[in-house]
Amino acid sequence: MDQGPMENAFAAAATLARGDLVGLPTETVYGLGADATDAEAVAKIFAAKGRPHFNPLISHVVSLEAAEALGVFSPLARKLAEAFWPGPLSLVVPRQPDCAVCDLACAGLDTIALRVPSHPLMQQVLRAFGKPVAAPSANVSGRPSPTTADHVLAEFGDKLTLVVDGGPCAVGLESAVVAVIGDQATLLRLGGLSRAELEAVAGPLLAPDASSKAAPASPGMVLRHYAPSAPVRLNGTSAGSGEVMIGFGPGFDGAEFNLSAAGDVVEAAAHLFSMLRAADALNPSAIVIATIPETGLGEAIADRLRRAAER
Repeated sequence: MDQGPMENAFAAAATLARGDLVGLPTETVYGLGADATDAEAVAKIFAAKGRPHFNPLISHVVSLEAAEALGVFSPLARKLAEAFWPGPLSLVVPRQPDCAVCDLACAGLDTIALRVPSHPLMQQVLRAFGKPVAAPSANVSGRPSPTTADHVLAEFGDKLTLVVDGGPCAVGLESAVVAVIGDQATLLRLGGLSRAELEAVAGPLLAPDASSKAAPASPGMVLRHYAPSAPVRLNGTSAGSGEVMIGFGPGFDGAEFNLSAAGDVVEAAAHLFSMLRAADALNPSAIVIATIPETGLGEAIADRLRRAAER
């Protein structure tokens, strides 16, 4: 018999308390969760994902109050948090002097990435555990992110003690990431909120310093990321011999996949990683992807696809 939500939450909390990894549902994508205060547990995330240690992790907490115990929130950071939390926004803010999250999760930086997820089951896990949970996407680094529990199981199999099934992810893209230092907000990663939605609250967002040689300040800033095994060809209209087509909008009736036959970028975002995985499973010579309009969440989708195509 399947366990109920609270039993699953308590089982996840107990697994996290032992220092083990858990596959966890959020509204964005499934996360590979560990106790963010335990460096050995966090190290297991990097080992499992094959993730560069200079790439910081997002710590998930149950509320803005819990986040403020870990990070320093300026009035602008608090304004963004109040507008979009719980939800698909991660905020990078200065660490509190007594921040409980381990240095490894923050990649040794003096900032911390924080998010309050809205998924009810993830909220239950956080309440049952009582500590922040580091939870990057539950995939091997560079692979498409998982949006169902089955994706996590396919990626890691029995390497995980527990995968909590919270159903398909509603958003289907990772969180947007905004760094806020004082009254300056910088968009570090596009994601489950559009630039327009964020700027309606924060005003114009700065761009990260492309000339900086420093380590990435945020997850998702490594250039080649979210990539299937097969080569990806962008802005295609049809697939050649041995290729697989992922369409967008009407006119792709013969395509193996269509992110949204109606041309809806929100629907496309929810399908993006699932279809990349499904296309890749066919072992094509290439995955051809139709043009996605860079409006609303389409900008984040196009960003992910450019990273997937990078070779």
